[in-house]
Amino acid sequence: MTKVLTLEQLKKKSEKRLTGLDPVFKLVLDKLIERCYARGVWVLITQGLRTYAEQDALYAQGRTKPGQVITKARGGYSNHNFGFAADFALLLRDGRTVSWDTLRDDDKDSLPDWSEVVEEAKGLGLEWGGDWRTFKDMPHLQMVFGITTSQFRAGKRPSQTQLNAVLARVNELKTEDEEMTVEERAAFKALQKRVIALEAANKLAKVPAWAEQACINAKAVGVLDTANDGSYDFYRLVTILDRAGIFKRGGIA
Repeated sequence: MTKVLTLEQLKKKSEKRLTGLDPVFKLVLDKLIERCYARGVWVLITQGLRTYAEQDALYAQGRTKPGQVITKARGGYSNHNFGFAADFALLLRDGRTVSWDTLRDDDKDSLPDWSEVVEEAKGLGLEWGGDWRTFKDMPHLQMVFGITTSQFRAGKRPSQTQLNAVLARVNELKTEDEEMTVEERAAFKALQKRVIALEAANKLAKVPAWAEQACINAKAVGVLDTANDGSYDFYRLVTILDRAGIFKRGGIA
């Protein structure tokens, strides 16, 4: 059953997993949820801060405990242990089911929802575990400012200058988004998809006989690359322009 969630209801589902994260990193994740929601993609944060003990328990899986290996990091060797990493998944339209399907396209825009999340994450300055060369971690996102786990263990943290740069970027995005609310952008995107669907439905299988010469003339002067897949209105417009002499050689500036 399809369910409609408001942005605030969606954010509420990730609230507990955001607890304990660095405040600036948490703000970036909050912005990620917003921007993905505006694209019709529901993101859920499934993992956030972990204690060393919790990390060791995950490390044991597939080694000394049943299950598949899901991490290469012991306690103290994961950025999750310091509040600068999180894992995400997709929330399906029933509002309950969680998916890690990287090819799923619930918003029907011919782009995998997972890829849309990654695109938005990178735009916010986040590092994606799917880009790692050895142990690819597809749900993993982090923002570590070049700090290693050994440096984190020693107490090093991002400088205020580094954090301010991230805040400035988030504020810049807020300014860009002010023209429409998140809900309005989501509705606008749905309208765009509807228009595309209607256009596709109105495409003709071939160029009508009465428009063939007009299309040939338009292609001859470089106005059209192809005359295929047009709608009735498209061919009608091309024909009107041709009869008005617009496509005569030398008539196009």
